[in-house]
Amino acid sequence: MEQLSNFTTLKVGGPAQKIVHAHTEDELVEFVKAADKAGEKVLILGGGSNLLISDAGFAGTVIRVESKGNALDYDACSGGMIEVSAGEDWDQFVEQTIEKGFADLESLSGIPGTVGGAPIQNIGAYGHEVSETIARVKAYDRKKGEVITFTNEQCHFSYRNSAFKEDAGRYVVLNVTFQLRKGEMSLPITYAELANYLSVNLGDRAPIMKVRNAVLELRGRKGMLINSTDVNSNSAGSFFVNPILTKDMADKLPADAPRWPQSDGKVKTSAAWLMEHAGVNKGEKLAGAQISNKHVLALTNSGDATADDIIELAKMARAKVFEKFGIKLEAEVQLVGLDLN
Repeated sequence: MEQLSNFTTLKVGGPAQKIVHAHTEDELVEFVKAADKAGEKVLILGGGSNLLISDAGFAGTVIRVESKGNALDYDACSGGMIEVSAGEDWDQFVEQTIEKGFADLESLSGIPGTVGGAPIQNIGAYGHEVSETIARVKAYDRKKGEVITFTNEQCHFSYRNSAFKEDAGRYVVLNVTFQLRKGEMSLPITYAELANYLSVNLGDRAPIMKVRNAVLELRGRKGMLINSTDVNSNSAGSFFVNPILTKDMADKLPADAPRWPQSDGKVKTSAAWLMEHAGVNKGEKLAGAQISNKHVLALTNSGDATADDIIELAKMARAKVFEKFGIKLEAEVQLVGLDLN
């Protein structure tokens, strides 16, 4: 049986009972239908970049999404509706859009994974989220046994969340249609670290290629790019989501804790800040698992980690934050056969 560690950026995960490779959208639907008809458990596997699979592996059918194709050759003066297959590499797609003169995805450069995973997690970075650019998502509904198309509004996007994540396992993303601007200038720069790096004011715009290069540099410094020569990149990116708190809970945090007011009156704070101020240290190890030397929010495989090592390190970090601040961090990483509680 094939080891799932071969397909995840954390390089952990036990054997797959069965693994199939879907090279087209039709194949993807047929493989899911067949597994459902046989009563088998199904794990949809894209880039494996937001995934922690247990050492026991997966007792079912793993379907690897490898469908390719996009409509990037479409060209319009004011922008383009670009349909992209779920198996396309996310960052390669972003790079291609910029090369074709399309803006709006530059802040999301360097995020590992596939296009199909982007709407599920509503990926975001440096002040912007993918939901800002998604027009439609086509998905197979396993409950109804039919292919349906979601408008942006029907996706119910929120911070690191969507209808696809809320009803986990029901929908299999087949392709995503993006609506992008033609233009040389980025979306407004709303993230202080990026604005400082670019030497611009918050709210300013900058050339899209300059923003992409800046984001790649900043992500690289944090070990948040896939890099075969950097053990810090053997991670699943940010392990925890930034907590969204009631105003009362946020008011109890120290004055220097980051606070980002939300439209519903709640307040988002920084998981990394909480971890650092609860005594979780960069480079801290538990067996083969390690807090990244570059970014406290990334849990890494230092070379010989098991999935159990990584989950135990996550539990330790989570317990420290809860003890110090009374806040329970939630995993951003999808856990398969594992639990933080």
